[in-house]
Amino acid sequence: MSLSAVIVDDEQLARDELAFLLKNVGDIDVVAQGKNGLEGVNLIREHNPDLVFLDVQMPGLDGFGVLKKLLDRKVALPKIIFATAFDQYAVKAFEVNAIDYLLKPFDKKRVTQSVQKARAKIDASGSSSEKLDTLVRMLESQKPQQTSKVLLKAAGRLFLVNQKDICFASIEDGIISVVTAGPTGMEGQSNCRTLEELLSSLDPNLFWRAHRSYLVNINRIKEVVPWFKSSYQLRLDDKKQTEIPVSRAQTKRLRELFGL
Repeated sequence: MSLSAVIVDDEQLARDELAFLLKNVGDIDVVAQGKNGLEGVNLIREHNPDLVFLDVQMPGLDGFGVLKKLLDRKVALPKIIFATAFDQYAVKAFEVNAIDYLLKPFDKKRVTQSVQKARAKIDASGSSSEKLDTLVRMLESQKPQQTSKVLLKAAGRLFLVNQKDICFASIEDGIISVVTAGPTGMEGQSNCRTLEELLSSLDPNLFWRAHRSYLVNINRIKEVVPWFKSSYQLRLDDKKQTEIPVSRAQTKRLRELFGL
């Protein structure tokens, strides 16, 4: 029996990789892909799939928020397979609650096992809504807590820096560089894999995703520089007074922040 599936993940590469692996598993029809939580909720309601591969960490409405909305709206829940970079403690919570998970990066053998496990549960009696509701509450409490310090690697050493001293972070070729401000300013590398992951550990009142490749500390913006075709760049207060572009999608947010 062919199973219908929806993939919800904010990373295009992750969606493509998972869709490719599912195609090789066989008898899985990926009927839709969503790039954020809100799209995911709408696609699940529209397609009523057998399976949903749901990313845990997404900006805005994350995987837990998707489940909450589905539960609140009394939507018949499909089998949920989480994609997660959570630590093993949280992974154990998935196992205890009989909900499957996939750790990133995806592995063909593990994806196949997840599909087989879900297929075996499709005809199981009873609803998983209660289990999912319990799981959501449990894992909400297991989310990484924001700390005032961030670990950076530089010159073969590990440094703990205060969030307020971070000027900006950028990503290039999968490597995240973090620059701090002030007289003792430095540049180091974060062990986070994505800017989304780094942002989730930072104070949302301080840090803003000004561009798909940059996070900035709004308190470290020294000057807003008008740029080409009604766009802007941000001049920061690091040693180099780095200028960072503001994406078109974030220009409105910039105007709201500073009343432009």
